[in-house]
Amino acid sequence: MKQWIVPAVAVVALTACQSAYYGTMEKFGVEKRDILVDRVDDARDSQTEAQQEFRSAFERLDEMLNIEGGELEETYNALNDDYEDSKAAAEDVRDRIDAVDDVAQDLFDEWSEELGEYSNDNMRRQSERQLRETERRYAELLRVMERAVDKMQPVLDKMQDNVLYLKHNLNAKAIDAIRGEFNSLQNDISSLIADMEASIEESNRFIESMQQ
Repeated sequence: MKQWIVPAVAVVALTACQSAYYGTMEKFGVEKRDILVDRVDDARDSQTEAQQEFRSAFERLDEMLNIEGGELEETYNALNDDYEDSKAAAEDVRDRIDAVDDVAQDLFDEWSEELGEYSNDNMRRQSERQLRETERRYAELLRVMERAVDKMQPVLDKMQDNVLYLKHNLNAKAIDAIRGEFNSLQNDISSLIADMEASIEESNRFIESMQQ
């Protein structure tokens, strides 16, 4: 019985915190709709940054595979930094998407509840159509964003394998071994970047539709 107490208290506290946040923002004329647009904008920017980090890590690995001699350790250190930056960027994208979905669900719940407050049937039906269309557009946005973020971890796993292998084998033989995996990683990163670009474009369309 006791094991349910802490999660339940945490949910209540989180809900109260979100309600207080929304209430404060509304006092300044900022509605959930505006917050949603801002969070989609933040998620789009974080995906743009993640794109750059993954591309940088790939280019660093490409550079490393063509290095000979004493520069190997220096380039490895830079590659490891690029990997850690890519990992952090991926975590930020996930957090941003979670923040988007939190406010989106709160907005849709509020909008749906307020449909029952209309006395004018025509206005209620029009508002309901707008709600369903917004939900449809958001569902597509979330699908595209999640498709991109789902591809991040497999790429990070491969990058980590390469970084770890190089860490303990900074020599020509290790470079030759990794070169055999390079094309596969290149294809994975290219696919990831393409999906992230699609997600960024879908974010732009969603923001534009919400601002009309």
